[in-house]
Parts: sequence; structure tokens; C-alpha cells
Amino acid sequence: MRSKVSFMIMTLDTNEMKLIEASCSLAAEALLLVGDVIRKGMTTSELDRIVHDFIVAQGGYPSPLYYHGFPKSICTSRNNVMCHGIPHSKEKLLEGDIVNVDISTYLPVENGFHGDTSAMFYIGTPSLAAQKLVEVTRECLQHGLDVIHPGAWTGDIGAAIQEHAEANGFSVAEEFVGHGVGKVFHGDPQIQHYGEQGTGTLITEGMIFTVEPIINQGTKGYNILREDDWTVLTEDGKLSAQFEHTILVTETGIKNLTIRDRVLQRSEDV
Repeated sequence: MRSKVSFMIMTLDTNEMKLIEASCSLAAEALLLVGDVIRKGMTTSELDRIVHDFIVAQGGYPSPLYYHGFPKSICTSRNNVMCHGIPHSKEKLLEGDIVNVDISTYLPVENGFHGDTSAMFYIGTPSLAAQKLVEVTRECLQHGLDVIHPGAWTGDIGAAIQEHAEANGFSVAEEFVGHGVGKVFHGDPQIQHYGEQGTGTLITEGMIFTVEPIINQGTKGYNILREDDWTVLTEDGKLSAQFEHTILVTETGIKNLTIRDRVLQRSEDV
């Protein structure tokens, strides 16, 4: 049984809250753009350029770019890539692919705040097995969000996600967590996507963090590609999926800061 941990947060003033909401909205808008343009035959490098240019044109900066040496502005994780896939000019999106696009923004570029979101996209028509994995992963994220309120524990989030994933025959990637976000890209609290109810960190009003479960078709094991030290692959070569939102804990529940104002094409419309 993990010990229960309380966590002190820094209260944001009204202007700061507007800034983080603006950054999260920009990330959501960029993800909508991905849904509009992503297509079979496109390279992940093309997609990276389109999103980069959009974020910069809106007065922001793509948070991943040069973060600990990451060379691109978004992460593109196809099929058996669990996370941190690097866009490449030779990587084409193929019929039947599933791909996670992870977008993080920093707005404004001076003294700003980060926003973070991701979603799975279908390239053409997915297999029934791939579609089941993606849709269960989407549901896992929602199950995690549904239990968040002041007085709950971060372990409640992980327990809800793990229960739904395993009930559908899938596994949860345990080494990759959600995180506090704001002035810093990755901070406390860490949000595990598995665990026990009533454990972890006490959730309090005003917390801002991501929930971003990675759900695997096979085992939870992984390998990191030696060629780039970033790309995380499923150990057994089977498919993986992920969804992510940034949320603010309110007095009664949450406010989804990266909620989208329309249907996400090639994802929610399939």
C-alpha cells in the first residue's frame, strides 16, 4: 500500500489562469488542425511542420522542441510506438495505421504557460482489433477524469483506468505518467495510470495536471529505440494507444482545459 501524500500548490491569479487556459486552448486547436490535415501518404515530418507553423503563428512555441534534446515540435507515435515517437521525413502514414499525436504549447513565448494534449487518429480504415484498443483507451481517459475531485486521491485515477483497461483484455503502461503542468512543462503531482484507490497524492482544488494513459494490446513491457533514445516501443511489438487532457481541479470536480469545441476528425468521427 502506497503512503498517502499531500501536495502544496501555487495559487494562480486571474491573469495567470487566463494565460494557461489560452495555452491549453491553443494545444486543443492544434490537435483539431491535425485531424483536418492528417491523411494516408503524409509523412510525420510534414505533420510536424504544419503544427509547428500554426503554433508559432498564434504567438506560441512548441514545448517539446529541444526539450532535453528532443528534435521536433510534436510527438507522432504509430502502431507499436507507445510514446515519444519522433517525426521523420521517411515515415509515411499508411492505410490502417493508428497514430498518437501529442501536442504541447507554451504561450506566450515570454513568461508563459504550457498546455498539453494528445489523441489517437485513424489512417484509413483500422482493423477491428486496433479500433477496439483505441476506443477503450479513449474510455480509460474518461474513466480517470470522472473520479477527480477535491478530496480524492491520485490512486483513484489509476485504479479507474486500470480496471477498465484490464476488463477489456489490455494492459496499462506503468512507467509513463501524467504530470503537473503550468510554468514548468513537467512537474508534480505525478499521475500514475494504475494503482489502488485511496493512495498516492491528495487531490485539492486548484491543481492542474495531465491524465494521459498509455494502453497496450499486449504486455506492459517496453523498449527504447537505441538509435534516438526517445522512441518507446512495445516490448512484444503489439499495438499501443494513448489519449491526454490537461485539467484544472475545481471546487466540485474538474474543468477540462484542453477540451475541443468540435468533433476531432479521423478520431471521434470514426
